[in-house]
Amino acid sequence: MLITGHTVEKLEDPTGILTGERYEYILKIEVPEEDELFSENGLYLKSIFVLDENGSRIAQYQFFEEKTDRYIDLSLEEDEEALIIDYCKQHIKN
Repeated sequence: MLITGHTVEKLEDPTGILTGERYEYILKIEVPEEDELFSENGLYLKSIFVLDENGSRIAQYQFFEEKTDRYIDLSLEEDEEALIIDYCKQHIKN
């Protein structure tokens, strides 16, 4: 998996219930043709990244086809999730 670009937006909690900071990332990704995630229409990953007293984590994520915006029901592998967390930490918008 290769992240080729992103957008990020800091999310505000109007209720004040949630702890820490939350960011919505839209990550454009490329995967090899033999990968189960591969799509000729391109892919992006929409994720909610959290920074709080417990560290950093992905609270939720969803894969979509780039050209059709069609939801793809697949899960990240452990190493892919670590890659995403690392990328998000490096590209936080304050």
